Amino acid sequence: MCHVIVTCRSMLWTLLSIVAAFGELIAFMSTDWLVGSPRTPDAVFGPHGATSAGEAYRPTLGIYGRCIKLPHLRRGVLCGPYAVHFGEIASGFWQAASIFLAAGILLLCAVAFISVFTMCFQSIMKKSIFNVCGLLQAIAGLFLILGLMLYPAGWGSDKVQLYCGQDASPYRAGLCTMGWAFYTAMGGTVLTFVCAVFSAQAEIATSSDKVQEEIEEGKSLICLL
Repeated sequence: MCHVIVTCRSMLWTLLSIVAAFGELIAFMSTDWLVGSPRTPDAVFGPHGATSAGEAYRPTLGIYGRCIKLPHLRRGVLCGPYAVHFGEIASGFWQAASIFLAAGILLLCAVAFISVFTMCFQSIMKKSIFNVCGLLQAIAGLFLILGLMLYPAGWGSDKVQLYCGQDASPYRAGLCTMGWAFYTAMGGTVLTFVCAVFSAQAEIATSSDKVQEEIEEGKSLICLL
């Protein structure tokens, strides 16, 4: 018989797991990892920055995408991937970072999907589903850390120097500033480890004595604070 068990701690863990997965996914797909120095659509970028008359804007550069403004476009900034194939990503470091980040996000999305069903299923192959998911989240967190550590190592690539100037080098952003996507990825990584630790509390909450008493009374829907 399937028992639907809902507790505050299990629901909070589920919610945080979903937020962490979507946060990392949105950050990975965003172009706002690096925000370039102000320039105009027809600016010439030299050693001292962009020099040209006209309305200035700040282009953005992601791991595989970018946002720029072209002179013949009146509708605004054009965003899209600059890398059609994996080998066209700006540097080898970014390629490695994208692999680690994608692996971590894949695990987080799998956990987020499974977490929705933990109300009905608390074990799999006689193993606590919360403990298994917590372990997967810890592994995902390690992948995300490796990806975030490798990402700044690619700032010395020619692609980054077009946006950030010739002073850009590994772990030095030059004229660029960090965009919201990078900070979102960092926050999602921290939240991933919080979820990994909190999964133990979700396991304790769903296997407490109060829950067992409710099950023995024959209740199929169990809600506890």
